[in-house]
Amino acid sequence: DQIKAEGYKTRVMVNMLNAIGADKKALIILPEVNAQIIKSCANIPGVVTAQYNNLNVYDILNANKFVVTAAAVKMLEEVYA
Repeated sequence: DQIKAEGYKTRVMVNMLNAIGADKKALIILPEVNAQIIKSCANIPGVVTAQYNNLNVYDILNANKFVVTAAAVKMLEEVYA
């Protein structure tokens, strides 16, 4: 539904990704810039964050899993549908 990060904690994001099975190469698609999530994921190898309007083909093809918030899905449908 949504991704929340309390503070800049890489461990919290690693645990969340492990819990949903996205522990290798993952693309996290966000509806807006969220500095806490972006910085928390910056040190995780294989994890890339992007906003819904900044997606590129390389990141999509390189990812094994997509983590997309509900708000980002709605925005993706508006932009690309």
